[in-house]
Amino acid sequence: TVSDVPRTDYPGIVDYFTNFLKLEPQGKIESGNVIVGTNWAQDAGIYEFTMGVNGAKVKGRYTFVYVFEDGEWKISQHHSSVMPEGTKPQAITESEVKDLFQLWNKALATEDPDAVAKRYASKAVLLPTVSDVPRTDYDLIKDYFVGFLKKQPQGEILESNVTIGHNWCQDAGIYEFTMGATGDKVKGRYSFVYVWEEGQWKISHHHSSVMPEAFLGPAPKPAIKDTVSA
Repeated sequence: TVSDVPRTDYPGIVDYFTNFLKLEPQGKIESGNVIVGTNWAQDAGIYEFTMGVNGAKVKGRYTFVYVFEDGEWKISQHHSSVMPEGTKPQAITESEVKDLFQLWNKALATEDPDAVAKRYASKAVLLPTVSDVPRTDYDLIKDYFVGFLKKQPQGEILESNVTIGHNWCQDAGIYEFTMGATGDKVKGRYSFVYVWEEGQWKISHHHSSVMPEAFLGPAPKPAIKDTVSA
């Protein structure tokens, strides 16, 4: 369902399920159409998976062709595809977007760089607060958090601005970290862009920066016009 690569041998099939099984999928057939031949059989229809890791449900079309081999029925051909009439965007509310930060924050609390890096999407970009190096893959993202987690950071969002799109959402604003190792507090600006990937919301883009006026001096404040109701 979620790979462009045909899997035509045992290692290729194992490779696909190595990733897919991380979602803890369990399937249920909703409608099936069966044909029986001589030492072969076919079942085609619609099934739905529930992902144990996050409770997400994914519906798709399937075809199984079974053959009798070595004294048992085995899958000779398996075709799985998304529903073609258009996929509905994964529903999410503004408050739920804000809560996605807590998944990342809880990963920080584990002090495990691997747990934090797994919150990022497969093609994520991290522009971190205290490193000049863009982190553009899993290894680089994990490497950043090896150092950062030694400070035992825990974050709190002070100001949040949310935008929601089709299977993506954005939360940008100001957060503050309390460093458990020292008690220091550090305030910064943040942007999180989340995408719906492999049945869960993951961080596609994360930009974190220090508050600039501490280094560059105060900037003029924008004029805010009072709204007068008629």
